[in-house]
Amino acid sequence: MPEYLFHFARPLWLLALLGLIPVLGWLVYSVVRPSKGPIDRYADKHLLPHLTGVRELDVNERWSRFTRWGLLWILLVFALAGPRWDYSDIEAFSPASDLVVLMDISRSMNVADVPPSRLARARQEVQDLVLLNRELRIGMIAFASVPHVVSPITEDSQSILNALPAVSSELANLQGSRLIAALERAEQLLGSEGSGNARSILLISDGDFDEPELTQRIRTLADEGIVLHILGIGTTGGGPVPARIGQSDLMRERNGKIIESRLNEGLLQQLAQAGGGYYQRADFRDRDSLNILQLASGEIGRPTPTQEKTRVWNERFYWLLLPMLLLILSRFRARRPGESQA
Repeated sequence: MPEYLFHFARPLWLLALLGLIPVLGWLVYSVVRPSKGPIDRYADKHLLPHLTGVRELDVNERWSRFTRWGLLWILLVFALAGPRWDYSDIEAFSPASDLVVLMDISRSMNVADVPPSRLARARQEVQDLVLLNRELRIGMIAFASVPHVVSPITEDSQSILNALPAVSSELANLQGSRLIAALERAEQLLGSEGSGNARSILLISDGDFDEPELTQRIRTLADEGIVLHILGIGTTGGGPVPARIGQSDLMRERNGKIIESRLNEGLLQQLAQAGGGYYQRADFRDRDSLNILQLASGEIGRPTPTQEKTRVWNERFYWLLLPMLLLILSRFRARRPGESQA
């Protein structure tokens, strides 16, 4: 049963009621000591309305207007303060699926075959994934030769969005692309949850890997219930690999030949098949992100209830709107000629 505890959601608005005090003081002062201007020297008081076309209000009219507008102000302030007095406790649910994003930040991800670069496009894919997500807890690891945890598995997607602009190839001191080390780190993140949730990994890469035991390691993860999905970044035509900042424009082999990198779709498809997941080339639209989210969230049943409860208060400010409208509408009624407004 809901409890009934009257309070205001924004009580600081009640301080606005103090604004009535100076208005009341001015009204009392003007009644006791009516002001006189230079025009009062040229005609008697009862003749001034005929000369100026403006009639000074008498005491009763002043108090009537102050009462009307004061009441309207009080109702408005109370409505803004947010009166509420009952609530319901809603049981919170924990997402039933966890996803770790592995973003390749090796030097080959700076190739500009998909402008402005593969890495920039990968960041865009992660951003779309986070913004479209409604059901998953997401973590993120950036890797080259060494994996770096950008964000642990969390429901706070904003932390990933905040860190995303800083994810670049400059984070990797040693070049190379060691996916096995990144998979092991992702397994640690997923295993530390211990909640029985569905566990998935999304690899965003161009497939520039050379690790003989990679396929077998992914099969082992699949046997443990960790599914691997892959988004391929780049084109099969590829392009030259830029060098580090401060070095030559392009990376070269020992003989001076420019190093080029191409999207290795064959390897990525093979890895996704070994991991029991899905491979697709990134199209940089919402479609591919929605597809990954649907696959990752659809591998287990419903969200699991937690011990936490969320209290939802029933706002009652709208109860004050009807008398406010009645007071305002009364100012717009038709009046007979010569009739003054109160």
